[in-house]
Amino acid sequence: MDDWEPDLSRSDKPRYMALADAIAADILDGLLHPGTRLPPQRRLAYRLRIDFTTVARGYVEAQKRGLLVSHVGRGSFVAAGALERLRRERPAPSSFARPTAASRIDFTMNLPPEPEDTDLLARMEAGFSAVAGSMKTLLRYQGFGGAPGDKDAASNWLGRRALVPSQDRLFVTPGAHAALLGILRLLCSPGDVVLCEAITYPGIRAIAAQKDLRLVGLAMDRDGILPDAFRAACRTLEPKALYLNPTLHNPTTLTVPAARRAAIAKVARDFGVPIIEDDAYGFVPNHGEPPFAAVAPDLTWHIAGLAKCIGAGLRVAYVVAPDARSAWPFVAAMSAANVMASPVTAAIATRWIEDGTADAILSFIRSEARTRQRMAREILNEGSFQGDPLAFNVWMPLPRGWTRSSFAGQMRGTGVGVVASDAFVVDGVAPPETVRLCLGGPIRQEDLRKVLTFVAHSLAETPERAPSFW
Repeated sequence: MDDWEPDLSRSDKPRYMALADAIAADILDGLLHPGTRLPPQRRLAYRLRIDFTTVARGYVEAQKRGLLVSHVGRGSFVAAGALERLRRERPAPSSFARPTAASRIDFTMNLPPEPEDTDLLARMEAGFSAVAGSMKTLLRYQGFGGAPGDKDAASNWLGRRALVPSQDRLFVTPGAHAALLGILRLLCSPGDVVLCEAITYPGIRAIAAQKDLRLVGLAMDRDGILPDAFRAACRTLEPKALYLNPTLHNPTTLTVPAARRAAIAKVARDFGVPIIEDDAYGFVPNHGEPPFAAVAPDLTWHIAGLAKCIGAGLRVAYVVAPDARSAWPFVAAMSAANVMASPVTAAIATRWIEDGTADAILSFIRSEARTRQRMAREILNEGSFQGDPLAFNVWMPLPRGWTRSSFAGQMRGTGVGVVASDAFVVDGVAPPETVRLCLGGPIRQEDLRKVLTFVAHSLAETPERAPSFW
């Protein structure tokens, strides 16, 4: 599993111990299976930007626990009995039940709330049944970019954001990450500078590291990056692209207002810098700010993923290129890396868009997000965190006495996963004493209320006096 990349920032243990703990957690959570080959030690060290010896010690620690076996020349593999060993050694639950492995993931991954309404679930299942009738055709190879019917559905969906791109600029891709990789492969060479928010989406950090790009964070205020900081960076760094997550920004939840978007677009045009717009949450607001693809269509690569506005398992993203000429090398790069988006997945997305199921899911997500944010304001005290009525998370500055590592460690020890700010800052930016707490995913409202109450009670105490269970 060469793409396995644990997040060690959530642990306050030595990194080699955190790595061994991450291996154990991912075995329990079903992300690593017996026989799975872990990444080579040097490759993982480079990806995590830590010393090779740290990774080597982590693998050795995992071997001591009976979780890994190593073969010279072949690599390290998850041991056959690792899962059973961990299940035997897992502490028995107390009367204060801790969250399951699934709920730990829910609080660290920014997932949309999951529908429970039986009528909506029945509509979703009906879409799968309808698609099954064309399975023979859907299991064939298709040209990259999507079948005509899928592109028509994409155009229909993008119309909700006032985007009406021509078919030769519109592509159906296998998720936003694949699209980001393809666009950066087209725009950049190793060593090039890509600008982004000083606090940014961790995915772009991982992709930039994989492509050996220099990611530079720009100063921000509550409206997004500062145009003057962008202009100064353009003058001195010759950036090849600007990456932005401008609507319900992950993790701060801010949305860049229209005036700031226009000012940023002007700087980009003055210096000829392409904008990569990751519009993951752009469809969540009923009437959101105009996308950069509408403000500066000739400069913008627009990525409209469906993971956050419908469901994380729907790995489809609609990409709008600035012009047809730019699209040609993009198609070549994406075809070489991905061949095509899954026709089966694309067909499900198309069906749900055409029959209104996607709008029904989105309506539920909006309503549920509002309810959960209102709950957070009531329990955590409004003003003690950054949030948006439609965001799936809150961004919490910690009170005096708490550090991000001590709070993340305290929460992790009780099964409540939060992500420290280290995961969101680029090199050279000092991490604030802030954490992200996600509110979405499969957790029910009553369980979320209990967790938020526990978090509020913990923050009201010093780290030494905070409760160790909930």
